[in-house]
Amino acid sequence: MKVKEKVPEQAFEYRVRVQPHHTDYGGVVWHGNYVAWLEAARVEWLRSHHIEFADWVKSGVDLPVVDLSIQYRQPLTLGAIALIKCWLLPSKNVRLVWQYEILNADTQERCASAQVTLVPIQQQPRKILRRLPEPMQSDLARLMASSSPSG
Repeated sequence: MKVKEKVPEQAFEYRVRVQPHHTDYGGVVWHGNYVAWLEAARVEWLRSHHIEFADWVKSGVDLPVVDLSIQYRQPLTLGAIALIKCWLLPSKNVRLVWQYEILNADTQERCASAQVTLVPIQQQPRKILRRLPEPMQSDLARLMASSSPSG
């Protein structure tokens, strides 16, 4: 994990009940499912701010993951409720860095920490954008203003 951030009070919360298809033969969440949960939390966080990820893609921008780091601490098991807390870190460039904490909702025990970095890519030709296009730029400015402690 590159950056260890304190969970901000206004972190978005997304819940997932651990289903049988999320687990391995021992009833423990398979590690790869965490990645899907991170993406779902990120997209729902945007939606909670009236931003549709699909609209960014329709504007000609892809946002591939260029870095992903997960530290697993405690297992989540069948029937548990995972509480995924996510927030966007401030950035001085076009990289979008999301930080996550995944807790057992019942015990509040930290099960995993993660960080995901996305980079905007122009769909045609496929190249990294050096400046975020509208509406992404204003959407992100609004998001960062609303997620600051004074916002």
